[in-house]
Amino acid sequence: MKKLLLLALSSAVLIASVERGLSSPVGLWLAKDGAKVRISPCGRGMCGFIAQALKDPASGRPMTDKHNPDPAKRNRPLTGVQTLISMNPAGANKWTGRLYNDDDGQVYTGHLIELGPTSIRIEGCSGSLCGGDELSRIK
Repeated sequence: MKKLLLLALSSAVLIASVERGLSSPVGLWLAKDGAKVRISPCGRGMCGFIAQALKDPASGRPMTDKHNPDPAKRNRPLTGVQTLISMNPAGANKWTGRLYNDDDGQVYTGHLIELGPTSIRIEGCSGSLCGGDELSRIK
């Protein structure tokens, strides 16, 4: 019951901040490569899913999760795959959790950082090395 109440309260605060025009990472985002990511509340944090994957240049078909370590998942379309996992608040405009990288099939420590109302940065880290991309909000 406490978890349900906490979830409801967290969601209400997040929705209220969006309605008042405050910055929030909730929404649809465009990566520089053209892929789209949808970020939404999950639990007390954020999760992100590929909303639209790129098409394979050779075949013209949607890209698949070909680098997944689980052979049974390598032919699934990337659209719908969760990339931001359990991103919990880690300071002002920052969430920390795990990040699935479809480029190599690995899961890394990840960060979601609000740069402003129209841009975010998603980065993954392996040890002390971090890399990532900035995404633009799609209206």
